[in-house]
Amino acid sequence: MMLLLFVPIGITVDLAEKVGRIIENDAPFGEVAFYYLNFTVYFANLLFPLFLFLSVIWFTSKLANNTEIVAFLSSGVSFTRFLRPYIIGATIVASFAMFLGMYLAPIASQGFNEFKFKYLRKNKSVQQTRDVYQQINDNDYIYVSSFSPKTNSGQNFTYEHFEGNELKYKILADNIRFIDKDSAYQLTRYIKRSFDNGVETVEKENRIQMDLPFELEDLTPVEYAAETKPYGELLDFIASEKRKGSKNIGRYEVVKLKKWSLPTSIFILTIIAVAVSSVKRRGGMGVNLALGISIAMIYVFFDKVFGVMAGQSSLPAVVAVWFPNVLFGILAVYLLQNAKR
Repeated sequence: MMLLLFVPIGITVDLAEKVGRIIENDAPFGEVAFYYLNFTVYFANLLFPLFLFLSVIWFTSKLANNTEIVAFLSSGVSFTRFLRPYIIGATIVASFAMFLGMYLAPIASQGFNEFKFKYLRKNKSVQQTRDVYQQINDNDYIYVSSFSPKTNSGQNFTYEHFEGNELKYKILADNIRFIDKDSAYQLTRYIKRSFDNGVETVEKENRIQMDLPFELEDLTPVEYAAETKPYGELLDFIASEKRKGSKNIGRYEVVKLKKWSLPTSIFILTIIAVAVSSVKRRGGMGVNLALGISIAMIYVFFDKVFGVMAGQSSLPAVVAVWFPNVLFGILAVYLLQNAKR
C-alpha cells in the first residue's frame, strides 16, 4: 500500500521536472511509458526497506494508541513472541527484495539508464571516456587519454605486451580510430618499440591499420554497467574488471554488496520500527511517525554518503556498504532492550 501511494507521487514529481526535456527531444510515448515502468521497479527496489519501515511504524502505532499492545503483553506473552510475526513478515519481504534486487532491478536499471542518457542527458557521455586504462588479459595492457564514442577515435594511445615481468613490445600512437567496415584499428603517427635480449628496435609509420586483441568496448566502458547485470553475471563482470585493472572496482563492489545489505536492512529497520512505535506516547501516532522518519532520513544519509565515498576514494566497499547496517543494528538492539523493559 505504501508503494502504491508513494511511487505515483514520485512519478508525478519526476515527470514534472523532466517533461520539458522529454518533449524537446521527441521521446516516443511508448519509450516514456516503459521508462516509468522501469523507474517504478528501480526506485521501489532502493526504497523497499524504508517503505516497510514506515508501514510498520504506522500500524504498530495504531495498536499502541488503542492500548492493544499493553493488553497483549499484560496477558503474559513475552515481547519476543509479540515480535515474531514482524520477523516472519520481514523475512517474506526480504526474500522478495533479494529476488527483486538480484534479477528484476538490473533489467529495470538497463532501461532506466538507457532512456536517461538517450533523451534526458544527451550532452553527457554514458561511457567512461577519460584516462581509460585496462588490462586486456594476463599479458596485454592498453591506455587512452580520451576517447569519443561518436567518432570511435581516441587520443594518446598506448599498448603494452608483457611476457612474465618482461616488456616485449610497446605501441604508441597519437590517435587511434576504429574502422567499422574493416573491423580494424587505424593508428596515426604509429611507433612500435620491441625489446629482445636487451636490444631495442623501433618501427615507425605515419599511418597504419592493424588488428588488435581487444574490443571497442574495452576503450569505452559503460559507467552504469554493474547495475544492469544479474548477480551471477555481476560476479563474472567484477572478476573481469579486476583483471583489467579498472578504476571503478569500488563502485562495482558497492553494487554487489548492496544486493545483500538491502535485505538485511529490512530486518534491522523492522526491529527499530517496532521498538519505537510499540510505546503509547502523549503525541500519538504523529510523534512516532516523526521519530521514525527522522531515523529513516539519517539512515539514507549514511547509506548515500558512504556509498559515494567507496566509489570515489580508497574506502573499502565492504565498510561503506555495511557500516550503516552495523550502526543501526546496534541502535536496533538498544531500542529493543528498552522496549522490552
